[in-house]
Order: sequence, then structure tokens, then C-alpha cells
Amino acid sequence: VQLQASGGGLVQAGGSLTPSCTASGSILDYYGVGWFRQAPGKEREGVSCISITHGSTYYTDSVKGRFTISRDNAKNTVYLQMNSLKPEDTAVYYCAASNNRPYHCVDYEHSNWGPGTLVTVSS
Repeated sequence: VQLQASGGGLVQAGGSLTPSCTASGSILDYYGVGWFRQAPGKEREGVSCISITHGSTYYTDSVKGRFTISRDNAKNTVYLQMNSLKPEDTAVYYCAASNNRPYHCVDYEHSNWGPGTLVTVSS
């Protein structure tokens, strides 16, 4: 099963985007799904993660209050609503899944990575 991120694009600072992460199979096969991003010259970081079973969520400090992660189990899709976007949010955004417990929003505990989607925020 592979996860496919889509819905990135170019937006002005202060704007919004809602990328989607769709699984080729059932996301109920996983304990958690996370969004990660990598900006040019920087390491990949965990942005937000959600427990598929319980719905509990995690956000990195820099996006708290601006981003919201949600899931639609029937559509095998996890969304990342991004509001009040800043130029420093510019990155390639990836999604991946994990069956590790306890669940942590770290990339090395996730697998099934698909191609990312580019988000560019202009100032």
C-alpha cells in the first residue's frame, strides 16, 4: 500500500491550502498517518500526525493554531488544512504511515512513503 500526497501549489502568504494523502488500500490497516515536510537544504521534519484509530493528533510547534489534520476513513484519506501560510512553510510535503506503538510523529517510524507535493508560499 502506498500513500499519495496531492493538493500542493503556489499561494501568497496568509493564504490557505488543504493537501490530501490518499492510500491505495485501507488506512485502517495503519495505526497512524503523518505529514512531513522537507525544505531545500533542511532535514525532513514531522509537521502533524493523527492516530487513525483514536483520532488523537500531534502538531509541531511552528504550525500549531494554523494547521489542522483530519481523516476520512471511508475515503482512505488524511487531510492537512493549512491556514495563515508563511514563506517558511515552503517545502515538499510527504505523507507516510506507521504501525508503531506508542505512536510518535517521527519519520524513521513511518513507511509507505509516496511522492510528495510541493507547497510554495510567496511573500
